[in-house]
Amino acid sequence: MGEMIEFPSNGSTGQGYLALSASGTGPGVVVIQEWWGLVPHIKEVCDRFAAEGFVALAPDLYRGEATTEPDEAGKKMMALRLDQAGKDLSGAVDVVRAKGAGSAVGVVGFCMGGGLALVLAGQRSDAVKAVVPFYGGIPWEGTSPDYPAIAASVLLHCAANDEWVSPAVASQMAQALRDAGNDDVTLEIYEGAEHAFFNDARPEVYDAQASAVAWRRTVDFLRSRLT
Repeated sequence: MGEMIEFPSNGSTGQGYLALSASGTGPGVVVIQEWWGLVPHIKEVCDRFAAEGFVALAPDLYRGEATTEPDEAGKKMMALRLDQAGKDLSGAVDVVRAKGAGSAVGVVGFCMGGGLALVLAGQRSDAVKAVVPFYGGIPWEGTSPDYPAIAASVLLHCAANDEWVSPAVASQMAQALRDAGNDDVTLEIYEGAEHAFFNDARPEVYDAQASAVAWRRTVDFLRSRLT
């Protein structure tokens, strides 16, 4: 089981949930929350990565706040200070790089966190070498990843029945990466699955079979690109 920690965030102090492998080290992974906040599901994802031999940190972008109400989650997401979030995410990269094995860092994000994972990959191309957005989109007007700056390998997970990040939208992201010169981009589409199919705390959308396949693909992808 992991624990809450504090870490430097470019002049301020960030907080997040850190889970270490049994050996205490391993490839470093930053896990980025959905619009709900740093909820138990995201902490459990960090624990699952630790059980697979990774060092995983989920920064708390809402600084202690979380919700289960969609309206409130939407408000928190749109009110997120992207400059502060960027500092927290960059600080998290530094933590897992220092605690992990090797200098290459992976980033996994869900929903809005998937979009932020691509933004972070562009901002920290010095460290981020593998990115896995789960149904990731960018809801903030005027914000988009710096595609030419993303040097990382990318694995995009998309639900076939997703109305927010549709397969067409995900395909556009993949093409934008390829057009910018990235030659290691994979798009996986899960037939019959809904947005947030990986979130087992939401039985109305959770898809156990798709989640199992996506998890194995994610772990194998991160191992192959980070070690």
